[in-house]
Amino acid sequence: MAVAAALGSLGAVVLGTFVVALLLRWLWDALVAVTRFRATCRQLNKFPIPPWRNWLLGHTGMGQSTEQGLQQVDALVARYRHGCLWGLPWLPVLRLFHPSTLRPLLSASAFVAPKDELFYSFLKPWLGEGLLLSRGERWARHRRLLTPAFHGDVLRNYLGIFNQSTRVLLAKWGVATVAAGGGPVGLEVLQPLSLLTLDTLQKCIFSHESHCQERPSVYIQAILELSSLVVRRQLQPLLHPWWLYSLSSDGQRFARTCATVHAFTADVVQRRRRALARLGHQAWLDGQRGRSMDFIDLLLLTKDENGHTLSDEDIAAEADTFMFEGHDTTASGLAWLFYNLAGHPEHQERCRQEVQELLAGQDTADIECKEDLSQLPFTTMCIKESLRLHPPVTAVSWRCTEDIPLHDGRIIPKGVTCLMSIYGTHHNPDLWPEPEVFNPLRFSPENSKGRSPSSFIPFSAGPRNCIGQSFAMAEMKVVVALTLSRFVLRRDTARPPLRRKPELILRAENGLWLMLEPLPGVA
Repeated sequence: MAVAAALGSLGAVVLGTFVVALLLRWLWDALVAVTRFRATCRQLNKFPIPPWRNWLLGHTGMGQSTEQGLQQVDALVARYRHGCLWGLPWLPVLRLFHPSTLRPLLSASAFVAPKDELFYSFLKPWLGEGLLLSRGERWARHRRLLTPAFHGDVLRNYLGIFNQSTRVLLAKWGVATVAAGGGPVGLEVLQPLSLLTLDTLQKCIFSHESHCQERPSVYIQAILELSSLVVRRQLQPLLHPWWLYSLSSDGQRFARTCATVHAFTADVVQRRRRALARLGHQAWLDGQRGRSMDFIDLLLLTKDENGHTLSDEDIAAEADTFMFEGHDTTASGLAWLFYNLAGHPEHQERCRQEVQELLAGQDTADIECKEDLSQLPFTTMCIKESLRLHPPVTAVSWRCTEDIPLHDGRIIPKGVTCLMSIYGTHHNPDLWPEPEVFNPLRFSPENSKGRSPSSFIPFSAGPRNCIGQSFAMAEMKVVVALTLSRFVLRRDTARPPLRRKPELILRAENGLWLMLEPLPGVA
């Protein structure tokens, strides 16, 4: 009995000691968290804070994805110039819109400033661990392996695809003008431009001819539906938790549609992998002669410094990411370029003359080689100015994994989310006088001298800039050149003034409508 009593007392002491240790550990962790939070607050107090609703709600509900929301960004930039604090008091976000605050983030590695997971996690079931969503060493390895797939010599092989897909769209628009009696016809341009970019991407990535511009495609419709579902979820905070979203009708549609996209991509990758294994490296390469290697081919062949290749899952994730990032952004850039040229006929005509001079010396009406693109300097200036005025992606968010010092002595604290406002930077009057004016000459060689690379960031900047920017610029040049060689673009004055709508990309409420009129004497 005495032994049992002693053991019982010992057990109580041990249990009590364990509880006290847990309590002390909890108190220590709480003290560390409070100390870190106070230090973060001291650093953030050095950034200006726009007026908010109250101490509890902060700026909740004050930012909107509407025309008014973009006008609010204009007002914030005009007042604060470099950046400001936004959000909830206990969940602050730094909104940055000047090279002085952006440059340290843009030059930071993917280890120090990875993408913020709050929104980007919505895309993960679809895109997996591709370049957009990966971080750290995985991102660095994939970036090294993918870079050769976007080399200029590779892009040269895609020019024929850009021409071919553009011809399909222009033929459809030609039919529409004929049906209207040969005169001007009002058309919504963003949706058909999205189909055009999806068409080119399927050919460049998979060597697949879907004819999606002419008839429905299950895979293409799945891509469009996934983009729409992500936007809808973003606007419904109750569906942000994955377990709730997976129970909703939208979440179940998202899962089914993801399966459709993944099955298509996996089938292409696995069939190519089996052919490569069956034939051997050299025989497989010999079998590709007579056709250009596509994105999947290039990723199957790439190896890192240790001789390791990408897995099927890695290749599928990068292909899905390229399809997502490459179609809507380029289509948005083209649609707004058409809109800006339609509103400035003097710039449109100068571009057209540039294109006509280029095509006049050729046997075909196509942009045949990469060197042709360099002969469109004013058109390139118009593209860049349109990307400045109407950036397809208006903001990108990162979450800092360590303190990041700024040039003025302030510090962006570890754990804080930073919103790189591409739109705000492009409309900052300190960087761009009269920022609302469409002026392509901003990008002339003489006017570009001395300008910070961080002031023009439609493709981001620094070591994590968009790997596909040369692809996008080349496609935009081909599409606008061929379009201007056949049609005159005008604003549709019968419609209400256009209102911008930033979602995954910059859209227009109720569509982006223009008047298209065939050029005289052009078949």
